[in-house]
Amino acid sequence: MSHIHLRAPSSASGRRSNGASGALPKFYSDRPHYHNRDSTSWIIPFSVVIPGARRKLRLWIPNIRGLHRASLSRFGKKTGSFLIILVYFLLIFSVFAVAHRFGSKKKTWPGVPSTTLVFEREDLQRIWEWEIASGHHPSTRPVPAEYNLEVQPKNPSLPHAGSGRVYLDGQSRASSNDVAYPQRPKAGSVADLDVLMRHCDFNTYSYVRDCLEVLRVGGGLDNGKRVRRVIPDEWKYVFVESENSGLASSSSSSLPQVPDSRRQGVLRGEHDAEDDSVFTKSRHAAWEVPPIPLPPIKTPHTPYCNPEEPRIFHMLWTGDFTDKPYLALISFLYTQNLGLHDTQPSRDICSPKLWLWINPGFMLTLKNPALSREKFEKIIQNQWAAPFLHPRFKGIIEFKFWNTTEQLDGVSELRDVWRSAPTLFNSGGHTIHIPGMPRTWGVHDEEATTAVENQANATSAPVSYNEPEKVAVVLSDMARFLLCHRFGGVYLDADTLFLRDWEELWGWKGAFAYRWSWHDNYNTAALKMSKGSALGSFILRTAFKNDFDFHPMTITNFMKEAYMEDLLFRLPDAMFDSAWLNMEGYQRERPPQPYFSRFEEFFETPQQNSATPPVVGFDGFFRGAFSYHFHNSWSRLNDPSRNFPDLGSRFARDVDIFVPKPDPQDFNWSTVLKRTFEAYIRGEIPNMYGEWIKY
Repeated sequence: MSHIHLRAPSSASGRRSNGASGALPKFYSDRPHYHNRDSTSWIIPFSVVIPGARRKLRLWIPNIRGLHRASLSRFGKKTGSFLIILVYFLLIFSVFAVAHRFGSKKKTWPGVPSTTLVFEREDLQRIWEWEIASGHHPSTRPVPAEYNLEVQPKNPSLPHAGSGRVYLDGQSRASSNDVAYPQRPKAGSVADLDVLMRHCDFNTYSYVRDCLEVLRVGGGLDNGKRVRRVIPDEWKYVFVESENSGLASSSSSSLPQVPDSRRQGVLRGEHDAEDDSVFTKSRHAAWEVPPIPLPPIKTPHTPYCNPEEPRIFHMLWTGDFTDKPYLALISFLYTQNLGLHDTQPSRDICSPKLWLWINPGFMLTLKNPALSREKFEKIIQNQWAAPFLHPRFKGIIEFKFWNTTEQLDGVSELRDVWRSAPTLFNSGGHTIHIPGMPRTWGVHDEEATTAVENQANATSAPVSYNEPEKVAVVLSDMARFLLCHRFGGVYLDADTLFLRDWEELWGWKGAFAYRWSWHDNYNTAALKMSKGSALGSFILRTAFKNDFDFHPMTITNFMKEAYMEDLLFRLPDAMFDSAWLNMEGYQRERPPQPYFSRFEEFFETPQQNSATPPVVGFDGFFRGAFSYHFHNSWSRLNDPSRNFPDLGSRFARDVDIFVPKPDPQDFNWSTVLKRTFEAYIRGEIPNMYGEWIKY
């Protein structure tokens, strides 16, 4: 650093000044004077290196250090520090706001509400009226007050407007001479989900353990295997319809006990009738053109086996068939009323079917019979899938091949528009773009496969294209709504086990999914919808105009913003996923049986609890629940020492050489259930209802 010393100038007379300071030399430095406020630069240059170029890009950015020093010198340490922190926060928020506005899916500024609604109130009201008139709302829940109805629509599924109800005593269904096994549900019986919600809803602080007891006792599943106790009448949730209109044998299912003006739909003011402010349109899509096209209203009361309400369970599987869907299918054979105990099918039962949809290529859109034949040959050779091709299971379990184009073209709501969507794979805003995916097929494309499919199967395929696991999950979110709307029935994830007969749920004609643990959202791992319903049309059209997003939490937004949650019942997860709340840390002080703190404990039962599975067996596994969802765990084996379908000589083949390993000292829950189901198929034990399989 340079320093310069200068003498003070002489006076006019040539003499030095007599001032005291004049006797000292002046001192100057080339160091910048930071204390001088006027010299502070508010912005400073910042150079960015441009790859492949010699020149640098010069940007001007705020001088943070200068601003900090200026604020301290002007306002003091405390106030200045606060102001500079505020400036930092505003700067970060501005970057976030701009990114949210221009880079997110919703394209809105933070704090500005964005809805998914694309139907006007009049169309939503038409959907409500259609579903009620078709018998798809057998609940006492009224049309929400936001619709401002003067009079609630007449509901033919309720007493006083339709058939009466006779509630069954679950204890009387067990014969005193045969209490070893429970009886099958009465044909045509119906589960009153309003009653079950009162006993099982998490919002009312109901425990899963108590809910399962109501499900077990009210459904006649305990068959005398319990200590003596008083059974309240409120536990009766299963009813059969009576020809006497208006008859209800139990007050537990009658209309709301204390109705108010909101629940009755009475207008609270004249201006309310024209107030549509509660139905806020999506900012990113136009209104659907009214009126919404709806099919003719279906007759609510039809024969027991109604072809318009088919009893079909749908499952979707991508990849090679493994022991996981195998376990789901043998649990289906063990629990459902399939007539396997009779040599001739009975006309008195309405047996369900299970359609297992095999996705040959997770991005398959071309018509490819050759690939379908190849996949079918693989099923024949697959040790886990081949047993279900046995003639005894013909018409009960069917393998079908999934094709995205075929299914989208199969529903009128999407047939003419889905090809214009930027992507088909969107889940909660996470979009997977697949360039070059064909969306049409020709008549002569028999031997064709898409370029994307070839890339996905190639070992050198780009990672961005080869996302089979992610795409399979997103595809399944869409597939369940397409299948239920096109064919009707119930969709279940392939990691689901059947635990009891679903007769009472088939009898309930409404739509339902279940709750996402403690969250106030849907989980569509179990989804029931009617074929070609107005509700299905609403969901498909709304999803199309919201970037093809079928994620369960997005579906929750669809239903909430349209005030239609009561048309898609959100049932307690205790009925289908009894371990979920415990897994997330809730109700561990009073857990159900068995107690799982992790989903993996179904396959890896903790040592301190490993004595329970072989002792209590199937009857002690969430008794009362309709199903159990074990949430993936694809890499864990159901039965490590017998990792093959142990179904006996009837299903053995010459190529099958299975050598079991030594059994462990303790069995996991998955092993106990697998071996129980297999023993039934071998003919060694009856099923859960005491019925022996006959070949």
